[in-house]
Amino acid sequence: MKKKIILRGLLGILPGVAISYLITVAGSLAWGQGYYTPCIPELVSAAGSEIRAVVLQAALSGVLGAGFGAASVIWDMESWSLVKQSGVYFGIISIIMIPVAYLLHWMEHSVLGFLKYLGIFALIFAAIWIIEFVVGKHTVKKMNTHLRGTKEER
Repeated sequence: MKKKIILRGLLGILPGVAISYLITVAGSLAWGQGYYTPCIPELVSAAGSEIRAVVLQAALSGVLGAGFGAASVIWDMESWSLVKQSGVYFGIISIIMIPVAYLLHWMEHSVLGFLKYLGIFALIFAAIWIIEFVVGKHTVKKMNTHLRGTKEER
């Protein structure tokens, strides 16, 4: 299990950085007024320079990817209920995401900013969870239909 956690964590680093980069591109397209904005201006101020801010953001995005990847082993725990898996996974990724979001100034540095960010994060998690659940349910239904068809052919 430890090996699987470490491997998935390592494999999650590059996707974490890539997703973060794609978000900066999308954000720049939406709000950059024709300019590329690699990170939030508050992060640049806090880091002291744009390059330091970008390096910090890339490193912490890698940490996020590693954390999400490592935590994904929870979905392999077949003895756990879906509710337990979901709750533990959400708890772990929240423990990783919230401090990173705070350090990178992805959230306002206030109690209200924290609560807003956590709420948005929970809504995104719930939306992805629901989509995955519906897709999984459809896949199982399709497999069961196929298996019933195979039994009838005998």
